[in-house]
Amino acid sequence: MDGGLMRQRLVDGAAIAASFACLVHCLALPVLFILIPTAAAFVGLPESFHRWALAFALVTSGIAMAMGVARHRALAPVLWAVLGLALIAFGVLLAPSVPIETIATVIGALALAIGHALNWRAAAERDQSAKA
Repeated sequence: MDGGLMRQRLVDGAAIAASFACLVHCLALPVLFILIPTAAAFVGLPESFHRWALAFALVTSGIAMAMGVARHRALAPVLWAVLGLALIAFGVLLAPSVPIETIATVIGALALAIGHALNWRAAAERDQSAKA
């Protein structure tokens, strides 16, 4: 495996992990707050956290998708990533209510993770076919 593929896998892996961390944040924390109301006092995050998480997702996904497309030329991963990022951005920046924000960001995080998984697979397939 060459260094470029290893770097791409590292960035895709970090982005997938961040997507799942987003899912846990969006789904588990509200349940925790309902079950243990005092937890909100200890686990509360500033609203700017969501904007920083979006910025992280934009940067890591942009780098990973650019590296992937340069390697494999497949557009499906990019389309999934753009859909996911658009939904996350809508949830963070424009959603009119918390339930809509949660739904948009959860679906967006799943779509983004799918995009990164497809990017990872397309690069690996390209690498295998180049060796053959």
